[in-house]
Amino acid sequence: MEWCVYVLRCGDGSFYTGMTNDLSRRLEEHRAGRGGRYTRAHLPVRLVAAWSFDDRGAALSAEAFFKKLRRSDKARIIRERAPFRAAPFAAELLREARA
Repeated sequence: MEWCVYVLRCGDGSFYTGMTNDLSRRLEEHRAGRGGRYTRAHLPVRLVAAWSFDDRGAALSAEAFFKKLRRSDKARIIRERAPFRAAPFAAELLREARA
């Protein structure tokens, strides 16, 4: 089962980072106000980044690490579509989730 770490840009410009094994379902939950408490209060949300991981443990570790970064570092990684924690930027997940 493939896991991913994803980043949403919220309506107020803030970032929300999460992980899931079903990005389309999770994104729909966030957009419908059934996602995390934070995103419910900061709608609308837009998917801006995602990285694929082979297992839950690696995704969990990467999510925790990403959340600790400064906003400027997060923005740079997203803007450059850079790999993160040895995982490739998953542009195909962004395309699928936006469809």
